[in-house]
Amino acid sequence: MINKKILVVDDETTLCDTLRFNLELEGYEVDTAYSAEEALAMDLSVYSLVLLDVMMGEISGWQMARIMKGNPRLAGIPIIFCTAKDSEDDMVAGLDLGADDYISKPYSIRNVVARVRSVLRRASSGASVQQAGPGDDDCLITYEGLTLNSALKRCTVDGTEVRLPRKEFEMLWLMLSHRGKIFSREEFLKKIWPEEIVVVERVVDVNITRLRSKLGQYGRMIVTRSGYGYGWQD
Repeated sequence: MINKKILVVDDETTLCDTLRFNLELEGYEVDTAYSAEEALAMDLSVYSLVLLDVMMGEISGWQMARIMKGNPRLAGIPIIFCTAKDSEDDMVAGLDLGADDYISKPYSIRNVVARVRSVLRRASSGASVQQAGPGDDDCLITYEGLTLNSALKRCTVDGTEVRLPRKEFEMLWLMLSHRGKIFSREEFLKKIWPEEIVVVERVVDVNITRLRSKLGQYGRMIVTRSGYGYGWQD
């Protein structure tokens, strides 16, 4: 039995019930909420994953995601957006909010279950890294005044903490772990996002731009090799 608890938030009651039924068949414990307001009144900290619609009532899925990511108790809970808003800009906006995946409606239940399984697997893998002590050398990468701590998921620049969403942190960790190597967009997508998840290449560019702006003087160390990709160059 899979000991994972999932919350499905969607104002389409039939869809909520269908997802709950099928996810329970996979062994998950599933609750439903028919609005963001109802969901936010619940104890969200008990959930391993939230499946979240975007277009709902007074509080949208975007707003609920921002509220969760702004709360230290909830920020680490994976979010999958399930929505009819399927333009590239909408997808990038959802991923920029820290979502772990973005599924466009209409979708197959089989696809949703596969995405859920993949995101939970990645989240469990990340949790195993966090168990290592913060003093473990394998959990730290430093470059001059820049430090990444994978156990605490913390980035500091010259002693000041810089908040990085999960994907930005993982991309920076990858580049700092392989200084001098240029990664193509395809390599970033394969290593940072699950292979079965379709993510537009522009998402890589967006995250690189954000990283450069947040790292101050160290942002210039992230170089672009036209036609090839990005990497960290001393």
